[in-house]
Amino acid sequence: MELSEVMRTTASVRAFTDEPVRPEDLHRVLDDARFAGSGGNKQGWHVTVVRDPELRRKLAALSAANWARYLAESAAGYRSFNPIDQAPPDLPVPDGLPTHPMLDAIDTVPELLVVTVDLQVLAVTDRDLDRFSIIGGGSIYPFVQNLLLAARNIGLAGVLTTFLTASEPEAGPLIGLPEHHAIVAMIGLGHPVHQPTKLKRNPVEAFTTIDRVDGPPLAPPT
Repeated sequence: MELSEVMRTTASVRAFTDEPVRPEDLHRVLDDARFAGSGGNKQGWHVTVVRDPELRRKLAALSAANWARYLAESAAGYRSFNPIDQAPPDLPVPDGLPTHPMLDAIDTVPELLVVTVDLQVLAVTDRDLDRFSIIGGGSIYPFVQNLLLAARNIGLAGVLTTFLTASEPEAGPLIGLPEHHAIVAMIGLGHPVHQPTKLKRNPVEAFTTIDRVDGPPLAPPT
């Protein structure tokens, strides 16, 4: 596919057909994804391909509990898991919330990938600021996005989920997570039930300004 089309149509796909992902296609996706940038070119990522059914169910159950928490916080008027305006830790999670389609079908997701990172190779330039850190993600999430773009390029699709990370203390031992490593994402990958063709995103002038954050918007070309 043409690059612009790949970027404009790489959607979060949570429902897959029962067609397996060919081994050569999975390898190609990972082979392309590895060219993502990372701080100091340390390439601290690791991908665990989870195929054991029981392990899948355990990871899905941990993720599902955090998905329910996400929905409960949103229903209560909060931006879920927000670090600034945090929901009360004792906010009740009601029964009957919508379930996550990929987690529900975890046994039949063609490929399930858990992406982790070696924290010892990250250069985190905002580590000493009086706010939560975001810089470390710059050395790992480009790889994750490359993976999704590479999948889209050959007709596959996936979804990036981070709910498992909230249960890292429980999930880590299940996948043999080494000390000083972190869970970055759990990604379902396969042939989509429906091929995405159009995404909704804010226009350029909604998020781009001149000289200052509160400066005039960058006008579209005439």
